[in-house]
Amino acid sequence: MIVVDDQAVVRAGFAAIVDAEPDLTVVAEAGDGATAVSLAAAREADVVLMDIRMPGMDGLTATRLITTQPGGPRVLVLTTFDLDEYVYEALRAGASGFLLKDARPDELLSAIRVVAAGDGILAPAVTGRLIRTFARGAPPPPVAGGPLGKLTQREREVLLKIASGLTNAEIGAELGVTTGTVKSHVNALLSKLGLRDRVQVTILAYETGLISPRGPLTG
Repeated sequence: MIVVDDQAVVRAGFAAIVDAEPDLTVVAEAGDGATAVSLAAAREADVVLMDIRMPGMDGLTATRLITTQPGGPRVLVLTTFDLDEYVYEALRAGASGFLLKDARPDELLSAIRVVAAGDGILAPAVTGRLIRTFARGAPPPPVAGGPLGKLTQREREVLLKIASGLTNAEIGAELGVTTGTVKSHVNALLSKLGLRDRVQVTILAYETGLISPRGPLTG
């Protein structure tokens, strides 16, 4: 993975935590967004751990450029607790996850593994902030057609539960199906909607009005 932060001490700390794990390795470090973009194109890495506030090219722009590279690494954004305005923009830029810098080492390592495996992750506090962002404005009317029209009724149910923050096991328990069946539905809806992971599913559900800050829309 690639660690990106404008503070050398912070980069060294993250790198030490990651390199201590037998299945994880830091292949490069960067102190700004432009260097991160170049390294992401030149080095083989599955995940970029990305800071947002940096001199020159910031983490949002770098994330957008990295995630549009064919076969490029996935981006896990890590930043301070008080940057509300950046949560939504980072996810829209293509980030697969968003963690706070006060996360415990085990939470950081778990998030890296989740993102590297092809899924998305949001810290619970970040999820709450994302919901409040949508709550500040009137949600758009539900979209019946478009990409969502490609989904079966069961895939639509699974999408709603993903957007509500449930794991595959929890979704299976609520729907009375196996976790394997849920995974099949998740893969199918990701393919039909052209999305990468659960984070993008959640964003789409809010943006289309399929789910509101007050809960899923019915009827």
